Amino acid sequence: MQYRPKLDEIDRRYEELTAQMADPAVINDSTQYRKVAKEQSDLSEIVGKYREWKTANQDLEGARAMLNDGDADLREMAKDEVTRLEPQLAELEHQLKIMLLPKDPNDEKNIVLEIRAGTGGDEATLFAAEVFRMYSRFAETRHWKVEVTSVSESSVGGLKEVIALVSGDKVYSQLKYEGGTHRVQRVPETEQQGRVHTSAITVAVLPEVDEVEIKLDPKDVRIDTFCSSGPGGQSVNTTYSAVRLTHIPTGVVVSCQDEKSQIKNRAKAERVLRSRLYEIELQKQQEKLGAERRSMVGSGDRSEKIRTYNFPQNRLTDHRIGLTLHQLNLVMEGKLDPVIEALTVYYQNEGLKKQGELQPV
Repeated sequence: MQYRPKLDEIDRRYEELTAQMADPAVINDSTQYRKVAKEQSDLSEIVGKYREWKTANQDLEGARAMLNDGDADLREMAKDEVTRLEPQLAELEHQLKIMLLPKDPNDEKNIVLEIRAGTGGDEATLFAAEVFRMYSRFAETRHWKVEVTSVSESSVGGLKEVIALVSGDKVYSQLKYEGGTHRVQRVPETEQQGRVHTSAITVAVLPEVDEVEIKLDPKDVRIDTFCSSGPGGQSVNTTYSAVRLTHIPTGVVVSCQDEKSQIKNRAKAERVLRSRLYEIELQKQQEKLGAERRSMVGSGDRSEKIRTYNFPQNRLTDHRIGLTLHQLNLVMEGKLDPVIEALTVYYQNEGLKKQGELQPV
């Protein structure tokens, strides 16, 4: 296998780290111990897979050697063993190649999820609410926490906009491909002729960043406080607990009124603001490198779509990878695994193609 020297190096490093974790000097230094333990944990999966590959490879070599044995029964057993081990070894090699792909530094992070109604009027706001519910249900299955920072409701009970913080284990790695324009095709309840209407919403998935990555200079942020309000402008409370942050250099504005505490609302708003500014910095960096970066959200127009939800046909189509599922009812209940797994495999294979490891079909 082409990558054996690299994998041997990783294996040796894993053993070094394991030994360090038993070193009293490291054990007594909590900071150093956490650092060593994290690196060892990060390498454990690929080392385990590599050792599994080495065992299977050794068994295969032994079986192939027995193909020339004088005993006919042993030759037949060896042939069966080779037939079993060859595809197993190939699959292990493929998995190892994927594990060696450059890691997305944001994969471990929490996210800021932003959903906005686009074209389609009230129907778009109703669909925005359903998609937010879909992601919330999916988050429940993963035991993630969903905290709404701001929401704007429509007169028909839909959502013009909702922004939420989603935190848990590797949230960004699971939802990073969800950003874009989502199109819905169905017959609205108000449609008298039974005609299918098309509406669109936009979804943005931003990795949450900490204070170290994006520092907020107090003089660059204007802070406004106001009374929280509910649908129709009704007052939720009479204290100035809602917070609006304006980042003066970029003009980015973030509001939060979900909490009754002004301090908590400000903390949430700052988390969202840092993520927005991080996204802007990423765009600048990639533009400098000459990379054409498609906007995640676009204009919200029906033509800019990554996915279509066709309710009359119970069909979901992801246009980026040509995936079609006739189980839209299950997807809307939060059963997103088939979609997310297909997207992950597709983009992993694209990464392998770029490395020249996967020949075009």
